[in-house]
Amino acid sequence: MAGSSKLHIAMFPWLAFGHMIPYLELAKLIAQKGHKISFISTPRNTDRLPKLHPSISPLITFVKLSLPQVENLSKDAEATADVPYDKVQYLKQACDDLKEPLSKFLETCDDLDCILFYFAPYWLPDIATSLGIPSVFFSIFTAAMLSYVKPASGIDDRSKPEDFTIPPKWVTFPTNVVFRLFEVLRIFYQTLAGNVVSDLYRTQEGIKGCDMIAVRSCMEFEPEWLQLLEEIHGKPVIPVGVLATTVYDTGVENEAWRSIKDWLDKQKQGSVVYIAFGSEAKPSQVELTEIALGLELSGLPFFWVLRKHRGSADTELIELPEGFEERTKAQGLVWTSWAPQLKILAHDSVGGFLTHSGWSSVVEALQHARALILLTFLADQGINARVLEDKKMGYSIPRNEKNGYFTRDSVAESLRLVMEKEEGKIYRDKVKEMKPLFADKDRQDKYVDKLVDHLRSHGRTKKIKN
Repeated sequence: MAGSSKLHIAMFPWLAFGHMIPYLELAKLIAQKGHKISFISTPRNTDRLPKLHPSISPLITFVKLSLPQVENLSKDAEATADVPYDKVQYLKQACDDLKEPLSKFLETCDDLDCILFYFAPYWLPDIATSLGIPSVFFSIFTAAMLSYVKPASGIDDRSKPEDFTIPPKWVTFPTNVVFRLFEVLRIFYQTLAGNVVSDLYRTQEGIKGCDMIAVRSCMEFEPEWLQLLEEIHGKPVIPVGVLATTVYDTGVENEAWRSIKDWLDKQKQGSVVYIAFGSEAKPSQVELTEIALGLELSGLPFFWVLRKHRGSADTELIELPEGFEERTKAQGLVWTSWAPQLKILAHDSVGGFLTHSGWSSVVEALQHARALILLTFLADQGINARVLEDKKMGYSIPRNEKNGYFTRDSVAESLRLVMEKEEGKIYRDKVKEMKPLFADKDRQDKYVDKLVDHLRSHGRTKKIKN
């Protein structure tokens, strides 16, 4: 293709907003360069995505594929945020049933140059190959996390949880970036050793079948892990930048934000701890109680976005300790509905972020230089926490190694250490030092240019019709 030719790129992210939003961020950046995007998801998910700026909306087409109904999955459940954790496996089954409608859509796209996907549709590369469409495994996780997936040519003898608390054999350099035992135990049987199709198998097959790997990261942040990925998989690995979240501001101030901003405006600069654990992580009742009482003990001002359940099918509600909100009404605010995280993190009164270590939340915090207090729950969060600990960019609340238990005292002490104490100054200073890397739009733009160049040079070569 000519160097100035415009591309048509399809994207099929996993059915989780922590995945769809970074895909949409990349779609927006590519569309700003004049390329066309077909963003594939389900109707309800698509309708809940952030609105696009009018300048790029003509270039991004949302392709809505109805999610097939499967047993044990409620009719309105189309994303991980809609279901309890133990029901996510049925969402993956429904995603597998999208194989035929997705194939039919791809067959109609004569001008499609490539498709980006993530772990769940491990069957997609075979379909793309049969149609002459290059497929790109686009990981919204870091290269460090992706490096825990077995290479196609490697031997993986990891069979028990303890095996994942040490670096895999194919990691060629010393590292402390490993899961802790309680983190593995929480995800082992669904993520690593599923009874039907595990997440690990899906990821391995997706990487094995794709033409290239794209990673939501940059060389300045984890060069050794990006290089390792290319070495062990023997195919191009393209960092696409950190994809800091952006929001199209319509100029109309949301009522919820007005109320939140009014409270934040009354707090001292850098004094507030913001607490949020994303759309998927849900503390147990015991954990919630310790977090709440730890916040109270810390004496620090706080703004807490609390999700008490995951979707309508989640009947196990978690509740704050009796009298907590009354006792802390002069100290903090608990918010139980949607809140604009990016605007909150950007507010001058926020100094720290108690987070689950989800990569999107970490990126959003670092682009505003907010100090990180880490409390992991699921998926890649343990690896992210180790990377941040290793770089002195975050401090993890001390926990029991096997069951992950932590106390209100450890919560309070950790918050005070990172927010106020001299020994925590290293974390406050480090995030300020790293801010340019996560907020530099020119750097991000160059990474997208390189990705587009790769996609152009590896673009579709032929179309095979049945």
